[in-house]
Amino acid sequence: FQWPVPAVYQPDEMSHRKFEHPRCGSLGFLPKKRCRRGRGKIKSFPRDDPSKPCHLTGFIGYKAGSTHILRDVDKPGSKLHKKETCETVTIVECPPMIVVGVVGYVKTPRGLRSLNTVWAEHLSDECKRRFYKNWYKAKKKAFTKYVKKYTDGKKEIEAELAELKKHCSVIRVLAHTQVRKLNLGQKKAHLIEIQVNGGASAADKVDFAVKLFEKAVTVDSVFSANEMIDTIAITKGHGTEGVVTRWGVTRLPRKTHRGLRKVACVGAWHPARLQWSVARAGQMGFHHRTEINKKVYKIGKKGEDTHGAGTDFDVTTKDITPMGGFPHYGVVKEDYLMIKGAVPGTKKRPITLRRSLLAQTSRNALEEIKLKFIDTSSKFGHGRFQTYEEKLKTFGRTKN
Repeated sequence: FQWPVPAVYQPDEMSHRKFEHPRCGSLGFLPKKRCRRGRGKIKSFPRDDPSKPCHLTGFIGYKAGSTHILRDVDKPGSKLHKKETCETVTIVECPPMIVVGVVGYVKTPRGLRSLNTVWAEHLSDECKRRFYKNWYKAKKKAFTKYVKKYTDGKKEIEAELAELKKHCSVIRVLAHTQVRKLNLGQKKAHLIEIQVNGGASAADKVDFAVKLFEKAVTVDSVFSANEMIDTIAITKGHGTEGVVTRWGVTRLPRKTHRGLRKVACVGAWHPARLQWSVARAGQMGFHHRTEINKKVYKIGKKGEDTHGAGTDFDVTTKDITPMGGFPHYGVVKEDYLMIKGAVPGTKKRPITLRRSLLAQTSRNALEEIKLKFIDTSSKFGHGRFQTYEEKLKTFGRTKN
């Protein structure tokens, strides 16, 4: 008797590979070195669409921490459709940014070249600090001569703006964060170039930028809820790490002489040099990284009901800050974005936010998010209570 053999044998698990396997770690991110910048740089902006009104394409926020939310999934055909799901969200605090200048770029065969920069008349001290290494020892003479251009009827400024309108094809505003509004202990603002998209001509873009001079730009004027955005930031630094942690190389057997967290053979006799693709120990973390397609679940406005953590299902009056504050950050007082998933970097680190470069058509991008519950329990311990009132009802009066 012979058992019938199936036409195609499909084993449940992959067989054991004895001699080869896919390499450990991606080579696409080499060199893995410490980033020179302290904040994320937008290296490419969304494509311009002249049919739309003028608008900004980026912003800077500060990572406060993470919590979790509950919501019902609206995705017909999915196993999760009309079921409740629990998801991690990151809170990024975004105080309004101040526009202080405009830059014009000319297209050349070798890429964009900056033609000129026009600054606003008044710059705050937190912006001026960005131009000094040591503020308290400095003479603080920055922009004292430039302000004189605004005295004689702004003729020189108007001439420079006319030059931008005539020759430039790309217009970007210079905006700085109001870092003093946060409890970071930092006084030096972060300055960034943000591209102006939309508008029929460069003249429209320049006029739009000049109208924003010395005015605050809020995060809800750049992004909207349910939008897909990109985050650009410096990852959390881990210093020097070995090959097992840095590249995911397999540990050697226990009895290996002179250590087992190593690469067994770093190369053949010839070529008599190390290949660039061999895993080596070195710097891990504090790298510049761009992560795309992060969904905005909520935008909280300071002084409005949206700043709280209440929902239609959970009508408890509570703030977005968890009990005891966000660990290593504190209390969120300004506008904030609630973004699905994780965001690179540590707490307090500036996160550059950018509009998506892609036309979003996926079901995840088009799904409308309706939050049922936002967790505000303490992030220091196990977090039994959502509010101090709830804790007081359970414990009663306690000895001071």
